[in-house]
Amino acid sequence: MSQPATLPSDLDTARDVLATEAAGLRALAASLDGRFAAAVDVLIGASGRVVVSGMGKSGHVATKIAATLASTGTTALYVHPAEASHGDLGMIVEGDAVLALSNSGETAELADLIAYTRRFAIPLIAITGGAQSSLAQAADVALILPPAPEACPMGLAPTTSTTMQMALGDALAVALLTRRGFSPTDFRRFHPGGKLGAKLRRARDLMHTGSELPLAAPDTPMHDALLLMTEKRFGCLGAVDAEGRLVGILTDGDLRRAMGPDLLSRRLGEVMNRTPRSIGPDALAAEALHQMNTATSPFTTLFVVDAAQKPLGILHIHDLLRAGLA
Repeated sequence: MSQPATLPSDLDTARDVLATEAAGLRALAASLDGRFAAAVDVLIGASGRVVVSGMGKSGHVATKIAATLASTGTTALYVHPAEASHGDLGMIVEGDAVLALSNSGETAELADLIAYTRRFAIPLIAITGGAQSSLAQAADVALILPPAPEACPMGLAPTTSTTMQMALGDALAVALLTRRGFSPTDFRRFHPGGKLGAKLRRARDLMHTGSELPLAAPDTPMHDALLLMTEKRFGCLGAVDAEGRLVGILTDGDLRRAMGPDLLSRRLGEVMNRTPRSIGPDALAAEALHQMNTATSPFTTLFVVDAAQKPLGILHIHDLLRAGLA
């Protein structure tokens, strides 16, 4: 009597899936040619929106591609191909470009949308595995997915093919944002929430200003400096010269190192650190946190200064943490 076949472990299955999909991505990267650049030309040349469409699993990928495009500076939306046949074709207008996804290239629900783009001269880009398919033949630019086995053991469930579609959509989005010169400031405008939004905030957005600033002249007596340092509650005191430039900083660590019977008889300039760390107002808050955490001796406050080294504000690490940077 034959013994039942031993099933692969879950880990073996997972690794096989990932290896199969990774091989598909490598094949996709190797297959790219001038048609990819042509597709980018079409999309960046659209005066309207990029309309992304697909059915089934390709439709789910299409919604993600539309969202990625929209969040990186390319106005985009998803249109369901079946709904398009029942009135939503009116959402696609002159100036738009259509990006249609279908692994086979023969998805019946796409037929009306394809015909609509041809009738009204709306640029059509295809992402398909069928080089000779109806979709590929109708498209202005066809991006052909290379032959690659699905990761499903039956070779049926869309896995490798949808992974390649998703990756190709990401490649288009990144190529477009690179062409547009899309900056971190632009990115933050579309991502104000969550940790990503926090990382893209600027020092000027989080700094304390005005009367909150702990500042004094270098010739300030230490007993007055200590009172001011305590009052401002940042655990430091910045020293500014007659022109208002930051020339030093006094921290709790500096006080411990200078502790002695004559401390109160000295002046701020005698005890302060003469190489204060600072950052510009337009620097990312994430950069400020990086400075604080990666210094030889990590610190908790950072002055924000202008080009002339005049203090504009001060950042405390708690401000960065409250903003969601860690």
